[in-house]
Amino acid sequence: MIYFITGGERSGKSSYAENIAKELSTRPMYVATARKWDDDFQKRIDRHQKDRDECWINIEKEKFLSEIDFSGQVAVIDCVTLWLTNFFIDTKNDVELSLIQAKAEFEAVANQPNATIIIISNEIGMGVHADTHIGRKFTELQGWMNQYLAKKADKAILMVSGIPVVIKGGL
Repeated sequence: MIYFITGGERSGKSSYAENIAKELSTRPMYVATARKWDDDFQKRIDRHQKDRDECWINIEKEKFLSEIDFSGQVAVIDCVTLWLTNFFIDTKNDVELSLIQAKAEFEAVANQPNATIIIISNEIGMGVHADTHIGRKFTELQGWMNQYLAKKADKAILMVSGIPVVIKGGL
C-alpha cells in the first residue's frame, strides 16, 4: 500500500502521515531524507526528532532508500522535496538524471513485499514562481516526481490548512 501525502509548507503533512502510521503499526519506521546543510536545518531536524516518541524506528537516509528493508513494515518517508534536492545537487542540477535516479529508488522501495509506504511531498509549484533558473528547474523536477508518485500511489491526499483532501482512493 502506498500513500502519497502532499501539500504546502506547514500544511500538516507530517502529522497526518505519522497518525496514519501509528494507526497501522505499533512500531512504524520514520525515514528522514534531509541533509544537515547548516545549524538552522539541524534545529529543524532536532525538533522533528523530539516530536516522535519511542515507538518509532528512526532511520536517516539521504538518497538510497532501496538500501532499507521495508518488507512487512509501515514507514513514513519524509520528504520527497529534500530527497530530490540531494539528487539534484549530486547530479549538478540535471533534472532528467535526477528524475531517473529517484524513480529507480522509489520503484525498489515500492516493490518490497508487504510494505506500507507513506511518502510525504511538497507542492512547491503552487507558490510564487521561482526567481532563478535553478529554482524553476527544481520546481519542474518536483512536479514531475509528484505526478509519478501520485500515479503509483493507492491513496493520494492533499493537505490544506491541516485538513486532508482525498484526491485519489479513499481514507
